Amino acid sequence: MRYRTVGGLRVSAVGLGAMPLSIEGRPDEARAMATVHAALDAGVTLLDTADSYHLPGDEPGHNERLVARALATYGGDTADVLVTTKGGRGRPADGSWTVTGSPRHLKSAAEASLKRLGGEAIGLYQLHKPDPAVPFEESVGALRDLLDEGKIRYAGISNTDVGQIRRAHALLGDRLVSVQNRYSPAVRDSEPELRLCAELGLAFLPWSPLGGISRSSLDGPSRRLPPEDTSHSTSLGDSTLPGHATGLDAFHAVARERGVSPQQVCLAWLLTRSPVVVPIPGASRPGTIRDSAGAADLELTPEEVARLEVEAGVGS
Repeated sequence: MRYRTVGGLRVSAVGLGAMPLSIEGRPDEARAMATVHAALDAGVTLLDTADSYHLPGDEPGHNERLVARALATYGGDTADVLVTTKGGRGRPADGSWTVTGSPRHLKSAAEASLKRLGGEAIGLYQLHKPDPAVPFEESVGALRDLLDEGKIRYAGISNTDVGQIRRAHALLGDRLVSVQNRYSPAVRDSEPELRLCAELGLAFLPWSPLGGISRSSLDGPSRRLPPEDTSHSTSLGDSTLPGHATGLDAFHAVARERGVSPQQVCLAWLLTRSPVVVPIPGASRPGTIRDSAGAADLELTPEEVARLEVEAGVGS
């Protein structure tokens, strides 16, 4: 496993997006726990969760509690594991995804997340999505207060644009350590945000990093997922679903030549985009996260990278 940094912390170059373990189509608890344990066995030290990752209207914080149990029952050392969670979204019974970014809500949500996750402070707490009804500085100000109170160690923001990143950085300084936006070979709308993160030294955590490579277990007409979380895409184990996408043929070709999965090639390519990139592919089975973690040690040649960038339209 190769490593990168989030703030001053060393983390695995590939993390685990734990969302699939708690929403619609989730595995049973035994497989969910085995998936997290497999990630830890593979050297993954960044686990991404959120208080809104649960079934509609049911068990808020389900994913956070599951991650906490998985860490507590793991037989190895978890001292270096960074758990990042998010607040500011809700999951009511109608299956919609709400946005609430008021300082009062964010502070209450963070305190509830801390109780579920345990410990003295949340390692990394992120604003899940800016609330258009609340001034952005007020939401970020809640993160600043939580930092000052010692309830969170580091702060991050998610689903934000260049202007919002600059404004958050002005308020938080070096205590802002991450940006979590959608980014993949097929969806690169956050290219300017990635460049800014590299400039400011912020970790960039792509969600749905496998978009365009394979259809996630979360994709489906019956699933009502938030606009920014439609595909915390999984890798090898879930790419066999009927109708998985193969639009990025170069990724599949390189995978065949290397004898690995296209998903692993995709994650390895993402790691070449910038030293600040730490993909967080989702997984709902042990084999999937083991395959994804392997991308950290897959070194693509300059020729392969150039081939993949042409396919992804980088620079076009």
